[in-house]
Amino acid sequence: MKLFISILCILAAAVVNAEIKEQVVTYKDGSTTLEGMLISNSEVSRTAPGVLVVHDWLGLTEKTKQKGRELAKLGYVVFAADIYGQGVRPSDANAAGAEATKYKKDRKLFRRRLTLALDQLAKASGVDQKRLAAVGYCFGGTGVIELARAGAKLKGVVSFHGGLDSPEPELGAKIKTSILALHGADDPYVSEQDLAAFETEMKTNKVDWQLVKYGGAVHSFTDKTAGMDPKKGAAYNEVADRRSWQMMKDFFVERL
Repeated sequence: MKLFISILCILAAAVVNAEIKEQVVTYKDGSTTLEGMLISNSEVSRTAPGVLVVHDWLGLTEKTKQKGRELAKLGYVVFAADIYGQGVRPSDANAAGAEATKYKKDRKLFRRRLTLALDQLAKASGVDQKRLAAVGYCFGGTGVIELARAGAKLKGVVSFHGGLDSPEPELGAKIKTSILALHGADDPYVSEQDLAAFETEMKTNKVDWQLVKYGGAVHSFTDKTAGMDPKKGAAYNEVADRRSWQMMKDFFVERL
């Protein structure tokens, strides 16, 4: 472990000024065209772990791509998924809520779109197919747990302020990866009943899981565009953002 951490430190120092390369990737779900983005680091010449990034309810926007760039700077090859489809980028909360609800109500469709995106990451040049992980935010935080429930071959998934419900608890038996759920302790959009159901699913199926609650944080605590007023239910929290990102990095050092 010490040797691996030292290698990561050397790699991080080498890639500080590296060029981040981006490539738009179109792929299909039947007749639906999806448009994701492959993001990599020009200084990483060896085979690297791959990380799938799943967007929030606004779709694959610049915000999600920036998270992908930050991960690429750490030495990972990243694929930013497109769950909604090419050109489907909701312009406001009402449209975003309607679009996200389609997938929350049809988890089978949601898992299929997630799996297709993971396939794009796995076959990308320079990716070590035995070291794959997934990260998701809000809607995407729900998604990466659904991807685990699909039995995806991942080393770990990280859910940032995702919906921690358990609509099909029997699918917990298919989870073969480690789960790190990073949750705002005061998030009004995740009920105590949902949290309890999630924990029961994890325990029943003996999943390697962690649920971390950040005191004072509400929904969207990593999103600087969410505003600063926690009374609205969704707000940025600088401390929770910083601590959760560090926890993700430590988790990846262990798992990848």
